[in-house]
Amino acid sequence: MNFEDVEIKRPPVLFDKTQALIGSLEEEIEGTFLTYWNSENGSVCHHDVVALYEILQALGPQEHIHLFIKSGGGHGQASLRIVNLLWQYTQGITALIPLECASAATMIALGADEIRMGPLAYLTAVDTSLRHALSPIDYTNSRVNVSQDELVRIIRLWGEEAKENDQNPYGALFQYVHPLVIGAIDRAKSLSIRLCHEILAYHVKDEEQAEAISQYLNSNYPSHNYPITLQEAEKIGLHVTPLDPHVSELLFQLNALYSEMGQRALTDYDERNYHDNEILNIIEGRGIQILYQSDKDWHYRQEERRWISLNDQSNWYRLEMEDGEMVRSEFFIR
Repeated sequence: MNFEDVEIKRPPVLFDKTQALIGSLEEEIEGTFLTYWNSENGSVCHHDVVALYEILQALGPQEHIHLFIKSGGGHGQASLRIVNLLWQYTQGITALIPLECASAATMIALGADEIRMGPLAYLTAVDTSLRHALSPIDYTNSRVNVSQDELVRIIRLWGEEAKENDQNPYGALFQYVHPLVIGAIDRAKSLSIRLCHEILAYHVKDEEQAEAISQYLNSNYPSHNYPITLQEAEKIGLHVTPLDPHVSELLFQLNALYSEMGQRALTDYDERNYHDNEILNIIEGRGIQILYQSDKDWHYRQEERRWISLNDQSNWYRLEMEDGEMVRSEFFIR
């Protein structure tokens, strides 16, 4: 098959529709509205900070920012940078959470002095998991995340169940998890607690309260994806309130548009080759949208039992309205 003859599937860009909804939302909240949205395969990353900076530069300093967050997580250090950047441009931040706001996205929400949560909204624990160069591999020959909480639980269960002559679990554990990975995860947990504490410090002046919330989010849940709803968030000590139903409905409509833009856009060439053209991250404010779009081929290398990317032309794009027309241009970060 000649791959060049295959028509590549491309997701729609609905900038005019999302801008209309953002206008309605700003009228409803009577303030500045920003979107931070990740698709299922997108994540919080350091490049988002530069994209957000571009939008904040275009908008200028604002008295108060309402930030719509929908994300499954990513890099916690990028979350700290995002929160730090936002506070350079505003005197107050309200996080609007209608749906998933997990892991590193929860860290971003911690940076808001108020969190408004809808009926389907949830935060999560931020306990540490790590994909290391020496991590175990899965059935696709890819490195997997190793959770610090899971390691602690294995060691504790071993201590509870082991016989007297078999008290050291590490000999067996090292057969599956490299000791350097265990050390790196332990260090990463300390980093995660520190990040939460620093993020909260932007608006929580009580050091003990900030430390207690940080420790709780890192250590007190049985699962990394444990859903923290509004009631639980209140117990932790976060400043949370219910999301206005009309605002919630508008956010659902906006999320539906972003979900249409972020749909899987895979074009199969054959059983071992396909093209990916998915929109992963969207950051948007009044009059401007910046998005990251994957644009690359994938090939299954059978002898290695793994997929490798080829012809990678993935890029960030900037969208603006000029004379009633959408103008799309490449936005270079690297």
